[in-house]
Amino acid sequence: MEILVLNEEEIRTCVQMDATSIEAIEEGFSKMVAGEVTLPPILRVDVPENDGEVDVKTAYVHGLDSFAIKIAAGFFGNRRLGLPTGSGMMVLISAQTGRPMAVLLDNGYLTDVRTGIAGAIAAKYLCRKQIRNAGVIGSGMQARYQIRGLRLVRDFQRLYVYGIEPDQVREYADEMGRELGVEVVVAGSAEEVVRGCDFVVTTTPSRTPYLRPEWLHPGLHITCMGADTEHKQEVFAEVFGQVDLIVCDRRSQCFHLGELLHALEAGVLSEKDEIIELGELTSGRHPGRQSDDQITICVLTGVGVQDTMIARLAYERAKARGLGTAFRA
Repeated sequence: MEILVLNEEEIRTCVQMDATSIEAIEEGFSKMVAGEVTLPPILRVDVPENDGEVDVKTAYVHGLDSFAIKIAAGFFGNRRLGLPTGSGMMVLISAQTGRPMAVLLDNGYLTDVRTGIAGAIAAKYLCRKQIRNAGVIGSGMQARYQIRGLRLVRDFQRLYVYGIEPDQVREYADEMGRELGVEVVVAGSAEEVVRGCDFVVTTTPSRTPYLRPEWLHPGLHITCMGADTEHKQEVFAEVFGQVDLIVCDRRSQCFHLGELLHALEAGVLSEKDEIIELGELTSGRHPGRQSDDQITICVLTGVGVQDTMIARLAYERAKARGLGTAFRA
C-alpha cells in the first residue's frame, strides 16, 4: 500500500482562498444539512498548564471515496515563545478499505483556509450587497483569513481593526493594507469597530464577552468564530435577543460550544428558536439576508465536514500535479 505525504509548501500550491475552495466547502455544508454526512462529536484535549488545546475532527460524506481525520492544536502561550499559536495535520482515509491514503502535513494551513472560507460563505449570504466599512476584532491568523474570505465575496473601502496587542495590531494593519489595497484604521475600542462597520468578525480566544447589544445597528452582520469551546465567549448573550437572523455551522454542535451555549444558559435562546444552519443557505433552503436593514449573526465553531472537503481538494490537486512523496506501508 502506498501513502502520499504532502508538506505545507506543496499543500499551499494546491489550495488557496478562492472560488474553488468556496465551492468545495459549500458542497460539504449542503450535504450535511441533507443528512448525507456522518459527523461524530469533536474530541478535545485541554492542556491548561500551557494555555493549549488539541482538537480531533472528522466527517464522512456519504458516497465519497475518502474522508479526513484532522488533529489541530491551539496553544495561545506560544506567542511568548515567538511561535504560531496554531498547528495541525490531516490524514486522508479510504472510505472503501479504511486504509490511510495520505498524510497532509499542513501545519494548520488547511484549517486556516477552510475556516476563512466558512466566513466567506457566511458573508456571501448574510452581508448586505453593498458594504463600505469592514471590521475585525483580533489581529491573529484568523483575523487575516476571515477578511480575505470577506474580500472574495464583497468589496469594501475601509477596514477597522481592534486588538489588545498594539504591536500585532500595527503589523496587521500594515500587512492587510498592502495586501487588500484599502485604508486600514486602528480602532481605539471594540465598540468603535462595531458601531462604525457594516460587517464585523470576532476572532479572539476571549473567555469574557466584550461585544455589547447596545452597539448593534440596522444592516450590521457579525460573524463570531473565536469561541469554539465551552469556556470561550466574545459576544454578550443578550446580543442574540436583538438580531433578526441567527445562523451557525452546525446547530447541535453550537448548542454545546461557545456563543449559542452561553445564550441558552442565559435564557436568551431556547433550542426551539429558529437558528439556521449554513447548509440551509448553501442548498437554497433558506434565502439568508432578506433586507438591508436586518441585523444578522453567524456563529462558527468549525465542523469536520470542512476538513474532509478541503483535504480531498488538496489531495486531488497534488496527485494531478505529481506532488508529494510516496511511501510503501
